[in-house]
Amino acid sequence: MIEIAITFLISFFACLFLTKIFIDLFYRNDIIALDLHKKDKPRVANSGGVPVMFSAVLGLMFFIAYQVFVHNSQENLVYLFAALLTVLLIGLVGFFDDLNCKEVIEGKSEIRKGLKQWQKPLLTLIAAIPLMVVRAGNTTMTLPIFGPVDFGLAYPLFIVPFSVMIAANVVNMLGGFNGSEAGMGSVYFFSLGVFALLMGRTITAAIYFSMLGALLAFLKYNWPPAKILSGDSIQYVMGAAVISGAIIGDMERAAFIVLIPFFIEALLKLRSGLKASCLGKLRKDGKLEPLYGRKIYSWTHIIMNLGKFTEKQVTIALILLEAVFCFLLFIYLYLII
Repeated sequence: MIEIAITFLISFFACLFLTKIFIDLFYRNDIIALDLHKKDKPRVANSGGVPVMFSAVLGLMFFIAYQVFVHNSQENLVYLFAALLTVLLIGLVGFFDDLNCKEVIEGKSEIRKGLKQWQKPLLTLIAAIPLMVVRAGNTTMTLPIFGPVDFGLAYPLFIVPFSVMIAANVVNMLGGFNGSEAGMGSVYFFSLGVFALLMGRTITAAIYFSMLGALLAFLKYNWPPAKILSGDSIQYVMGAAVISGAIIGDMERAAFIVLIPFFIEALLKLRSGLKASCLGKLRKDGKLEPLYGRKIYSWTHIIMNLGKFTEKQVTIALILLEAVFCFLLFIYLYLII
């Protein structure tokens, strides 16, 4: 559809323009972080989720205007506005986390202290309120063994907020390499966007393609060697956009499939008591090795244990990993049609 294509293009070009502006703004205001996988550990602009979020919103503002002025339709737009507000609120949480990130160099390691662990799920839970108050989504869900189950008020009051909280925080667990977050996000937003179009979920497709456009443009600045780092804000925004679109479009199972790598990452991190890092240790030859030897607490540890890879190669491996699970999404689509 033409409005989806233009929404994508507006988000793309807006992010090309805004990211450059925010890089200068972040440097001037000392919103920076160390790029740990570089030899000299340069200080780089941080919180890339901010330009991505604003760019996606600009794209969706066009989509809304197109629906109202061209199609003369306001059907379901209240759900889209609720989703936008949820994404903006969670993006704000991520930005605060980036602002409070203190960096202390000890030898060759970095200690990051942003929001406290208990604050992150609580604040992301609050961000789900817009979707709750408009009763977004279908209260009937098909469960294994039980079949269709109507959750009634339990869906907007409990399932929606916990889904938003889990999605935002689980996506935040895997990253830390130049281009990895935006690269993986581009793969699953493209896959979910195509899935939504094939299922006739136009509003959900608009959310996903607006995010795709912004992320692809952001990669110009975030691909190694990055001129701006993702920060936690981009992962919160992506998680919120995935689940908000899924709730509106009744695509929860599709969202779950593409997020499987992140759920597996959460399980791996639980083995360390959620204390392990995804990051690697930079060798003299520019390759990376895992921080914990043969102990596996992340997908990145698996990758780095398979061979000697550069940061860019680890990023590409993560993107290919996500592509495998997105391929499963279309197998699922084939089975249900």
